[in-house]
Amino acid sequence: MATKTARPGRALIAFFALLAIIYGLVGLAGSWTPALGLDLQGGTSITLRATGDPSEESLEEARQIIDDRVNGSGVAEAEVTTQGSNEIVVEIPGENRRDLLDTVQRTAQLRFRVVACSSLDANCYATVIDGGSTDGTSTDGTTTDGTGTTNNKKNGTKKNNGNNRAGLSYFRQSSTSSASPSADATASASASADASASADASADPSADPSADPSASATPTETSEPTFDQDAIDACLASSAKDDTLAKPLEWAQDPTTDCVTAFQTFQCPTDGTAVSVMSDDPATPLLTCDEDGIAYLLTPSMIEGTDLSDAAAEIPTDSFSYVVTLQFNSDGTSTFGRISRNLYNNGGQFAMVLDGQVLSAPTMNAIILNGQAQISGDFTEETAQSLATSLRYGSLPIAFDDNPLVETIGPSLAGDQLTAGLIAGGIGLGIVMLYCLLYYRGLGLVVIASLAVAAALTYALILLLSATAGFTMTLPGVAGMIIAIGITADSFIVLFERVRDEMREGKSMRVAVESGWKRARMTCLAADTVSLLAAVVLYIFAAGVVKGFAFALGLTTLVDLMVFFWFTKPMVSWLARFRFFNKGHRLSGLDAEAIGLTQAPAGGKA
Repeated sequence: MATKTARPGRALIAFFALLAIIYGLVGLAGSWTPALGLDLQGGTSITLRATGDPSEESLEEARQIIDDRVNGSGVAEAEVTTQGSNEIVVEIPGENRRDLLDTVQRTAQLRFRVVACSSLDANCYATVIDGGSTDGTSTDGTTTDGTGTTNNKKNGTKKNNGNNRAGLSYFRQSSTSSASPSADATASASASADASASADASADPSADPSADPSASATPTETSEPTFDQDAIDACLASSAKDDTLAKPLEWAQDPTTDCVTAFQTFQCPTDGTAVSVMSDDPATPLLTCDEDGIAYLLTPSMIEGTDLSDAAAEIPTDSFSYVVTLQFNSDGTSTFGRISRNLYNNGGQFAMVLDGQVLSAPTMNAIILNGQAQISGDFTEETAQSLATSLRYGSLPIAFDDNPLVETIGPSLAGDQLTAGLIAGGIGLGIVMLYCLLYYRGLGLVVIASLAVAAALTYALILLLSATAGFTMTLPGVAGMIIAIGITADSFIVLFERVRDEMREGKSMRVAVESGWKRARMTCLAADTVSLLAAVVLYIFAAGVVKGFAFALGLTTLVDLMVFFWFTKPMVSWLARFRFFNKGHRLSGLDAEAIGLTQAPAGGKA
């Protein structure tokens, strides 16, 4: 029976082709430096102080939710810890991560409401607040009761929000029609499995919200909202007596006159500060803003955040842009279906409100019966991920002070200390290589080459993971990689010693390499499997930076197996073809003295 001929050249070519492909992917990702953790590059520290006297269980629950929020935003290796009896400290890698401040300190329940009025809707400003004729006709032709306030509240006209920031629909919205959908269009939308939304962030929130002369004047630059507290109180009082308040969809079509008046006297800050001037009570209307300075009058809550099963940022297979997907539970699906039927294709908006502030207010261009929707538009990866994170981790069990302590912190192992650590590691690696050269001589070159290739492959994988999975390199991770160097060196030693054993029995180097490989590979597989299992167990059950150590250890162990099977062994098989090695030259490391023989090892082509 013919034996299979080793083809080390093919294995080496395949290995280097794989390495080239990985570096090509790194080049496409566009980053040639790994993301560093907090202990190596410093970052931002946010200290949140709870109001009142929270219980230990509530503080821990809040810590876990904040940890989910931060790492759900793609910030790997962020440290979230409790401090004392009422503080949570969030340490985030990066020079300045104040952009995550809102994400970590949002406290209120997530709620879904229907938009009754927005500052982009001219119809909401069509009533007369002051003045008007005494004969029952307002300056815009609307019949009044002589007091300057319209009887029909919103003139009975459903708003057309062609400039809305977002749209919730199966197809990307290009325009919004105020006409009722036809029966055929409704049936078609009902068959849709999902919904998507389009967002238009180009609207100028500081522009005059109405083309009507009776609209409020163009707002001036301000960092504080302006509102009429008496009008707000009147809104709440009249809404409590309004039978339609229990039917938010009907109330959104025809809100009370007092609430429309309160909305007309309300102006959002123009500096991008999202505020609410009413309590976020699920049973009452809400007057609030979004971060673009757009004012909203919202119905009572229709869906609570607890009815949202999941939210995620992703790129659909048929698109090149990010969307935010929503999934409701059974109760939320039922209510969401009623809302979508009511708002379908007529410009009505559905607001997602967190901490009393509007996160997004999409329109509805499909009837959604399965509780699955997509919000699409001009999202970037960061904005889509931020919205999904806020929706997914909506509420905290405790409240925090309004002004958290935000500090920029330096790396814990910086400057001379980090340099000294790298020098020490380099010296240690150099000693290992020198020892291999002195002991194994020519074969020691295989050790050096294998370590260099393993380092190149590990670095490429780290870059790729940093760009695609948010992996960050921390000091414990570096320690895990240094430990793996010893595991890699052990693999070489096992192979070399097995080859020497075979040659002591009189076999040529070419035969000894193949027979010794069969015995060495099982030993190395067993050792690497144990190391890999230890890394997996640590990663699953450990917390904090220990996960980074476990991940790095597991990654470098897999790299060791790849290098051992696809580089080291083929390299030794290829060197066995050269007379310098198979005849046992004194500098090859396989001479008679080195392997303990009284005569030169067998050579030739055996």
